[in-house]
Amino acid sequence: MTFLQKLQAAQKNQDALLCIGLDVDEQKIPSHLSTSPSPVLEFNKRIIEATYDLICAYKLNLAFYESLGEQGWRTVQQTLSLIPKDVLTIGDGKRGDIGNTSEHYVKVLFSDFGFDAATVNPYMGFDSVEPFILDSAKGVFVLALTSNPGSKDFQRVKVAGRPIYEKVVIAAKKWNTNGNIGLVVGATHPKELKSIRKIAPDLPLLIPGVGKQGGDLKSSVGFGCDKKGRMAIINVGRSIIYASSANDFASVARREAIKLRDQIRRHQEEFFG
Repeated sequence: MTFLQKLQAAQKNQDALLCIGLDVDEQKIPSHLSTSPSPVLEFNKRIIEATYDLICAYKLNLAFYESLGEQGWRTVQQTLSLIPKDVLTIGDGKRGDIGNTSEHYVKVLFSDFGFDAATVNPYMGFDSVEPFILDSAKGVFVLALTSNPGSKDFQRVKVAGRPIYEKVVIAAKKWNTNGNIGLVVGATHPKELKSIRKIAPDLPLLIPGVGKQGGDLKSSVGFGCDKKGRMAIINVGRSIIYASSANDFASVARREAIKLRDQIRRHQEEFFG
């Protein structure tokens, strides 16, 4: 199965565009988990058990696990083993380096951990991205226009009449010979999200920034989906996983995920029928 086929199947079978970001800060998880041999793993386990039927993907920001040292890497492996195989997994490390270095990132993320997809920084050009896109079974989300305020510092700078983020989108379309490239586009940029979807009508879009960062959910669905109302992966992390710090954190996370999933469905119906 190709990456694109797995994404399409996940969104159809789960009837969901929602992705939960398991960007877990050990200092923010419920205190009663501190007695667990692996508090972050126990937290992830309960969140996954409570939400796996509501989403199309989980995204793990690797920095939160790398900061835990050896235990963090074990937690990544163990967390991935808990996720149903028909749900997409995204390793969010924003990698990208010279070719032989990227080959090792590919080995870690795709072969060792077994992520379905990874986020990649295209700043160093095609040779830094190429190792990630060779296997059509693995997806690559190229950073185009990110959700953080600093995205304006470089991504919006115009070169030959086009902002750099548009040049990235055009390049990603050209590189997509194996049909496994997507784009990261922040929900905090609805106007630009709409224009990016016009430039790349068929590429999957990973859309962070809804929730704590203030991105607009309705625009993310209406402008981020393809003409069939799919191919947008709406990532939400903190407002779901930290919705409660009490013993009921998992059930509250489920409640918040259901709320978001249902809002997304209503917007899909509104825009795409």
